[in-house]
Amino acid sequence: MSLAVINPRTGEADYSIEPVDGAAIAALTANLRKAQPGWAARTPAARGAALRKLAEAMGRHRDALIAALTADTGRAAISVIEVDAMTKTFIRWAESAPTIIAAAEVRDRQTGIPTITTTTRLVPYQLIGVISPWNFPLTLALIDAIPALAAGCAVIIKPSEITPRFIRPLMAAIAEVPEVASVLTLIEGDGATGAALVEHVDFIAFTGSVATGRKVGEAAARAFIPASLELGGKDPMLVLASADPVKAAETALRASVLNTGQACQSIERVYVARDIAGPFLAALVEKAQATRLNYPDVHQGDIGPFIFARQAEIVQSQIDDAVAKGARVLAGGQVETLGGGKYLRPTVVVDVTPDMAIMEEETFGPVIPVTVFDTVDEAVAHANSGIFGLSAAVLAGSTEEAEAVAVRLNAGGVSINDGSLTGLVWEAEKSSFGKSGLGPSRMGESGLLRFFRRQAIIRQSGIALPLAAYSEETMRV
Repeated sequence: MSLAVINPRTGEADYSIEPVDGAAIAALTANLRKAQPGWAARTPAARGAALRKLAEAMGRHRDALIAALTADTGRAAISVIEVDAMTKTFIRWAESAPTIIAAAEVRDRQTGIPTITTTTRLVPYQLIGVISPWNFPLTLALIDAIPALAAGCAVIIKPSEITPRFIRPLMAAIAEVPEVASVLTLIEGDGATGAALVEHVDFIAFTGSVATGRKVGEAAARAFIPASLELGGKDPMLVLASADPVKAAETALRASVLNTGQACQSIERVYVARDIAGPFLAALVEKAQATRLNYPDVHQGDIGPFIFARQAEIVQSQIDDAVAKGARVLAGGQVETLGGGKYLRPTVVVDVTPDMAIMEEETFGPVIPVTVFDTVDEAVAHANSGIFGLSAAVLAGSTEEAEAVAVRLNAGGVSINDGSLTGLVWEAEKSSFGKSGLGPSRMGESGLLRFFRRQAIIRQSGIALPLAAYSEETMRV
């Protein structure tokens, strides 16, 4: 049965997908499992060469991928960034994976017993399942899949049913590289499809909300497979008294509203020192009001529509809850319907309190709640409140001052004198604190090595001990 897909700029259903059922998933995964041993038997360099071919194929389908992502998300420039960045990501893993794998496969290590040595082999999981969200459709479909392929795994991806248009042009690119096409596929479907997928894979990589991530984690536990869960955030930014208030406002705005705030690493809470709160807020409001909506021309403006109309309702309800409890809106504050799409101008909110939904729950929209603090200890306590711990930011007059505060924050990645750098930097491993995630880092070398199991080969070059060596008489002290 077809599933209608809504265009975020028009509000109309202009596309449809055909969700696959459990039987189809079983057949697809069986074929992937048959092909995986041959893929894993290739050297890391040979797998890298195949991934380079796929990068080239994506280049040939670049225009179709960009067009599909633009229709999926309602924004054009970031769609271009996604396609070009993922093409480069294939090449990056193709280049780095052989070195990382060679360094991790330690041979002939001496143990504490002189006649025994060991070798560590990396054995890839046979089949990786990926369930990805709608905010960065291509990036988050491939961010786990590419290193898994580099490791020698087969991969099946279930993107969000909200943004599925890119699947078909990506599959067309994959089809041009038969050696990859045999071990990589994408499927159309909804939540039920994703739930069915967990039962057929050996490792599940999920990006999405805490609520859905908990369900995926529970299903993985029942299936007795590992899960890598990258979940939500409520990222704080601390603006210390030594920071330049105007520059800090510019950074806070960009880090909060880029991609209409629809990013897990978006800044969703700002804590500013009282000494500079006045000029900071004045600059933030001015810059927020000057931000242009990406309407009516998709190629003009600063921020686009909500990708998922339901998210606009959630964000509006958070704003309304805050106002009902005494908060004041200094800019924005009201979702607008333009051409059928849902838009929200950057929204600055003050007089917020910890009990407001806007301060407790992930917002996923262009909303900037600002709290004034008197002491750094107070700011740190505020920043460390709540269930999340994905990332954070600290702005100060020097990197040394900012870093001294950053190490006190319960967050997996902290940007110093900038915001949301975890979305740009791939080299640094980081954990998700609190309920922001579970499992190894998808960044750095761990992004690749998590897809291997370790096998120890233990060699005895001397004489194996007989049972008599453990007899009561021999062992008596």
